[in-house]
Amino acid sequence: MYLKRELNEKLTTFTSSRFPYRNKRESSLRYELTIGIGGNIGDVKRRFEHLFMALQRDKRVSIERTSLILKNPPFGYTNQEDFFNSIMVLKTNMKAQTFLAYLLRLEKKFGRKRSFKDAPRTLDLDIIFFNNEIINTQTLTIPHHSWSKRESVVIPLASMSK
Repeated sequence: MYLKRELNEKLTTFTSSRFPYRNKRESSLRYELTIGIGGNIGDVKRRFEHLFMALQRDKRVSIERTSLILKNPPFGYTNQEDFFNSIMVLKTNMKAQTFLAYLLRLEKKFGRKRSFKDAPRTLDLDIIFFNNEIINTQTLTIPHHSWSKRESVVIPLASMSK
């Protein structure tokens, strides 16, 4: 069950028992990271719940906090359905490149197909921040490019500080 709140004609938030969520146990895992989750194909909110449960079962990851879910218009390629987006703060012992490979496997497990830039997708997982590090390689840029200009990141991130 979700509680729905319209921010304006383009933006709507949803809350449930897992979005937002705050872990009450202390994790001994080494690195703290923030990921953005999104999607616009199928029952995305249900997929977020399944992702939450998959991460919760994985001993290599600890879910520290999640944000509310934001429904917002697409950017880039705009001829597609609105997106649902949320933020998760996790802890892990995996290094950034290893964690990126882990996220790519999760996307595939949840039916992600890559056809073109900004295409519709079942699940999109992006590392926004990783342990206050700055990383700039061919395969990984942290902090995530343009995160501060995207409502899909800023609004859910801001909801976590309340």
